[in-house]
Amino acid sequence: MCFEELEHLGYNDKTMKKIRVYLDTSVIGGCFDEEFKEHSILLMDEIISRGKLGVISATTVKELSKAPKQVTDYFEKIYHYLEELKPSDEINELANTYLLENIVTEKYYEDLLHIATATINQVDVLVSWNFKHIVHYKKIPLYNAVNTLKGYKTIQIYSPREVINYEE
Repeated sequence: MCFEELEHLGYNDKTMKKIRVYLDTSVIGGCFDEEFKEHSILLMDEIISRGKLGVISATTVKELSKAPKQVTDYFEKIYHYLEELKPSDEINELANTYLLENIVTEKYYEDLLHIATATINQVDVLVSWNFKHIVHYKKIPLYNAVNTLKGYKTIQIYSPREVINYEE
C-alpha cells in the first residue's frame, strides 16, 4: 500500500497511527447546520468508518447536553465511536493560563477547556467551526505560545473542511 493510500485511511505520516481528531461541540452540532452540514457529516463518516479516531471531552458532553434534541439524539448514536477524555487539574491549569494571557475572556472559558484538553492529551488536530475563539489566525499562535512556554506540544487547529479526505 502506498503512502497516499495510507494517508487517505487516516494514518499520520510520522507515526503511521490513525489521526486522533478532537471534536468540539460545534462540529457535532454542525451536522444539522446548513452552512456546516456537508463537511461535518463527511468528517463524522470518516470517524464512524474508523478512518480517523474521534476524540471528545467532558466539556463537549456537557455542552451537547444543552443542544437541540436532534443533536443530542445524533450524539447518542455516535458516542460509542468516540474516545472521551477525562477532565484533570492539568487541563484546568492550562486553560487558566490561556485565560490569564487574555486570549479570550472568562465568558468563553469552555473554549479554553477544549484547547487545553486537546493539548494535554496530545491529539493530532482539534477541529471546530468556532472561528471567533478557536479557529482564528490571531488566537492559534497565542495558544501555541502558551503551550510552548508551559512545555507542551503545539496544537494543530482547523475547521472540518480542512481535515476531511477529498477524493483525488
